[in-house]
Amino acid sequence: MAAAHAHGPVDVHAHFYPETFLDLVAKHGPAHGVEWRMVEGQGPRFTVGHVTTGPLGPRYVDLDARLAAMDEQGVEVHALSLSQPMLYWAGRALGERLAATFNEALARAHEAHPHRLVGLATLPMHEPDLAVREVARAAQLAGVRGFYVATRVLDRELSDPAFFPVYERIEALGLPLFLHPVFVIGAKRLARFYLTNLLGNPFESAIAAAHLIFGGALDRFPRLTVVLPHAGGAFPWLVGRLQRGWEKRADLKGIAGGPLDYLRRFYYDTIGYSEHVLDYLVQVVGADRVLMGSDYCFPIAYERPVEVVSAHPRLAEDAKRAITERNARLLLKL
Repeated sequence: MAAAHAHGPVDVHAHFYPETFLDLVAKHGPAHGVEWRMVEGQGPRFTVGHVTTGPLGPRYVDLDARLAAMDEQGVEVHALSLSQPMLYWAGRALGERLAATFNEALARAHEAHPHRLVGLATLPMHEPDLAVREVARAAQLAGVRGFYVATRVLDRELSDPAFFPVYERIEALGLPLFLHPVFVIGAKRLARFYLTNLLGNPFESAIAAAHLIFGGALDRFPRLTVVLPHAGGAFPWLVGRLQRGWEKRADLKGIAGGPLDYLRRFYYDTIGYSEHVLDYLVQVVGADRVLMGSDYCFPIAYERPVEVVSAHPRLAEDAKRAITERNARLLLKL
């Protein structure tokens, strides 16, 4: 298997919708309440219940357009991942087929551009036995460098023991688990003003981190590496409050340490939209746990993800190199 180049910035938060996956959603999604259509010149638009995502732009689907955008941004590698609407809505057989179809498209993308594109495989987490099987299968595909799941799966939190066999298999492979919000807490309250994304997404990451900590998953799987999007969302800012709860409440004591002890069990991307957020992460978590991301290419994505780091006025040069490329290359085994 060809390896990516040993230098150049790596974007770990870059979404991708292969045509083979979209074709399956178009054919079978409406029976499950999920529809998508291609808006002329603007890319795919998804409708899941009352939630509409997009249109998302042709660069999500077209690899040549993506590579041109990467070149323009000075990004060497994208770690490709699925996003809304994921596939947990799809039931058992279709969910398994959608995951396999997406992951095989990741492998094709990597084979076509081995120095530029790697994959974060998606899993049918709503059927944990199928997810275990897909972990083993996808890990053998060209270019797969990690796995990607939502911050909750339908109505189940990530601390649900049903998911533990999945974590066990991922941990054994030594590959990272990337999280991303799909459906957010309090969605009706957040429906206006784009708050589903602006507030809902970062709180989802905090909730998922708290469940993984207090639910014992991180103790049970001490070598499992988890990556939080959107600079960790609210989690790194509220970890002191979680710590205070652990110190004062007997019912929260059933874990190996306080929440502060788990800060560095996670990696965090740079998508905080403030140089002060990046300052805080580097100070509190460490530059070696921060990864460059863009959220390619949602409306609020970083257009210049490298410059967000390289032009930061207070980061040391070694920290900038670690964040833009070195950390991701180590984590993703590039």
